[in-house]
Amino acid sequence: AAAASLSSSQAVSVGVCGIPDRALKSNMADSDAAATLKKDTGIVIKDDWSGYSLDLFAYPEHYFEDLKSVYIPHGVIMDRTERLARNIMDDIGDHDIVVLCVLKGGYKFCADLVEFIKVLSRNSNKSLLMRVDFIRLKSYCNDQSTQDIQITGGEDLSLLSGKNVLIVEVS
Repeated sequence: AAAASLSSSQAVSVGVCGIPDRALKSNMADSDAAATLKKDTGIVIKDDWSGYSLDLFAYPEHYFEDLKSVYIPHGVIMDRTERLARNIMDDIGDHDIVVLCVLKGGYKFCADLVEFIKVLSRNSNKSLLMRVDFIRLKSYCNDQSTQDIQITGGEDLSLLSGKNVLIVEVS
């Protein structure tokens, strides 16, 4: 999953799902501050933190029996995804990029990340050409893990030689 570098004060600076910021701040204060900032290592959630109360969120009824709390609200994840896109833009400068999305788990995150990169590219003085391709990785045969990883999909991967490649995988 996407790592997020947010302090607890940053994590509550946005309203999530229409929830007033003060409600999230109050919830976090009551729960001993959910996350601590560790620069470039992501949010660290304490093992004993129980998450945000479900009363703060709207969610489908069919999840009522399955959910106990929310650890990282969607808005915070989207904010961090945008920050990652900004970091990528800063790192690659004016160079073209090939985004290689590892399916299936990475699709939604990759789509969000690519969209943020496109928006940032359109709204900046940088012109970024980007191509997106998809692959699947397989390391199991029947129920047994193997030493070999099979790559399916995508064009001939040798065409990626010499190019800036961003591999997006969610585990």
